[in-house]
Amino acid sequence: MVAEGLTNFVLPRTIQPLQASQRIAGPIYTVSGKRDNRMDPHETLLAWTKLLGDVPPGHVLVCQPNDDDLAFMGELSAEVLQQRGLIGYVTDGGCRDVEMIKKSSFPVYCRYHTPTDIVGKWIPQELGEPIRIGHVDITTGDFLLADADGIVVLPAQHLTTVLEKTEVIINTENQMRKAIRGGMKPQAAYLKYKKF
Repeated sequence: MVAEGLTNFVLPRTIQPLQASQRIAGPIYTVSGKRDNRMDPHETLLAWTKLLGDVPPGHVLVCQPNDDDLAFMGELSAEVLQQRGLIGYVTDGGCRDVEMIKKSSFPVYCRYHTPTDIVGKWIPQELGEPIRIGHVDITTGDFLLADADGIVVLPAQHLTTVLEKTEVIINTENQMRKAIRGGMKPQAAYLKYKKF
């Protein structure tokens, strides 16, 4: 990706999967919101449940909550997203009901755990609009890859090129791996395949 001129494409390492084995690969749908402790609890839940119903299936919901204290995902919300056909959820915020979510197969990545929910305190404001997490600009339609090593965001306009180059790299690494297993020394493999 660096060869494509991309420099900021890895989300902060503090955003972790609830289970290390969880992986996500899919197009992104973004949401951002704001905190206001004076909000009506009914209004916050109306806005949240509308969001859960409006996110298009086949996407990864990526949330920039602009808050460091609340849980922006819980067990019931995760179940709704899974039932609606979403691929996963990533937030630059917290999560609750962690043990219950772990029992499902729905991948959730978050920065921290807390029992404090959003009711009467936070509301989603912008759906499908550009957001920023860490140093990464994220747009709806970009592609997200996440596993135990971290989270990468591929801008939509670079996706085809990056995937084609990735396929070449994987093939080269497989050849190199086979050569090393066959007795080739690591430096010789590096010099031959120009990868390591």
